[in-house]
Amino acid sequence: MSDTPACAEFSESQSFTRVALVTGPDGRARWEESSISLDEGKPAARLSVLMASGGFQLRRSPVGFRSDFHCTGSPQWLFVLRGAMEIGLQDGSKRVFRPGEHFYSADVLPEGASFDPKLHGHCSRQVGDEPLETLFVRG
Repeated sequence: MSDTPACAEFSESQSFTRVALVTGPDGRARWEESSISLDEGKPAARLSVLMASGGFQLRRSPVGFRSDFHCTGSPQWLFVLRGAMEIGLQDGSKRVFRPGEHFYSADVLPEGASFDPKLHGHCSRQVGDEPLETLFVRG
């Protein structure tokens, strides 16, 4: 039997890692990580400040789904609920997100630019043998 109370404090990081897909100065999509402070709430349940959102959408993509290169229309959080999603960048790098993982998609087309599928954006595809289910929360 443990002497630790059920609601004991824990000593995890006081920040949340935000993985973001952004547009770099060269117009190409790239990954960037930053921290979001968890300064609110209680020691056993740290919270960030309340962030504004513009609604949410759910999406189901069948096995075999893949997109062409595109830019994000409006910055948004993407949470993988089921299945796996691969994001590919113009430099050939790829990153797979699985259930419970997320990223902030903000690789918007640079102001005044015309979309060039050989320069801008990212592509995505469903990975594995089950449909991909995602939650998009507009930021």
